Amino acid sequence: MKWVLLLAFFSKCNNNGPVASMHNTGGNITIDTLLTLNHRVGDIINHTAFQGFGEMLLPWDNNSSYYNTSLKDVGSLMPYHGNVHADILLSSINHLINEVNSGKQVFYNFYSELQKQQNPSMEQTGLFFFRGKPGAPFAIVCPGGGFIYVGLLHEGFPIAQEIIKNGLNAFVIHYRIGTEQRATEDLAVAITYIFNNAEKLGVSTKDYSLWGGSAGARMVGNIALRGASAYGGGNFPKPATAVIAYTGQSTYSADFPPTFITVAANDDIASVTTVERRVENLKAAGIEVEYHRYQTAGHGFGTGIGTDAEGWMDYAIRFWRKHITN
Repeated sequence: MKWVLLLAFFSKCNNNGPVASMHNTGGNITIDTLLTLNHRVGDIINHTAFQGFGEMLLPWDNNSSYYNTSLKDVGSLMPYHGNVHADILLSSINHLINEVNSGKQVFYNFYSELQKQQNPSMEQTGLFFFRGKPGAPFAIVCPGGGFIYVGLLHEGFPIAQEIIKNGLNAFVIHYRIGTEQRATEDLAVAITYIFNNAEKLGVSTKDYSLWGGSAGARMVGNIALRGASAYGGGNFPKPATAVIAYTGQSTYSADFPPTFITVAANDDIASVTTVERRVENLKAAGIEVEYHRYQTAGHGFGTGIGTDAEGWMDYAIRFWRKHITN
């Protein structure tokens, strides 16, 4: 049934996301207004806190056909993800609004304007910064979406918000869709940007971590295997830890970083057999692995709240902390 619904959904989409249609999204929302479940998707775009980058919060390159969708139904924008809780993602959006209200920058471009002019697809990229303790290590959270959309609302912002509750810093990447290669290239450039601007951002580059779910976990796995320089980034160390959620990627090596892996047994996209084979291969190569298998959380369970995977992030953060040396 799930695949039938997905096929019906994608029949209405073009290569850049849902086919655009005109909607009246109203005027701008003042900067100090927090969003509620009574607001609509277009209200995110119109919020003055997100002026100039509001579309980057949303999954598709073109989200206009969803502008009139109630935030209560925001899960409909992310068909590859389950367990979407509108109140949880709304909390993380309001966190960003409060950060802007306190004078903090929350969105950063990691490509220059010249690069964007030369390659317009790079317009659909950027980093959202969730600040923890100044000078603490950072994570980059890579949401999934099958490389056809980027599920920041569900699999990015709420995860970052949980990370900063532990005093650590977190960035959520909006990368180019279309191919795994260029999405990974965006991650490599984002790592380079953070390393080169760490003092200004107020983060430590020591013992950083990469987190990803589904397609985003493939990006993490690529950097863990080959490093950022193999994808056009700088010659920087691999992450201290990789946190990989529900992906069927199977790569491994003897110099993979310590890795946390999780999946649900009833995942109908990521093969549990493939995941567990990778776990065993990593261990056989001498890599420290912590593996958590759940039973009924399905695919794309995000923070896991409301499923039997609830609490997985506590284990993952503890695993990362074990490998933080400063």
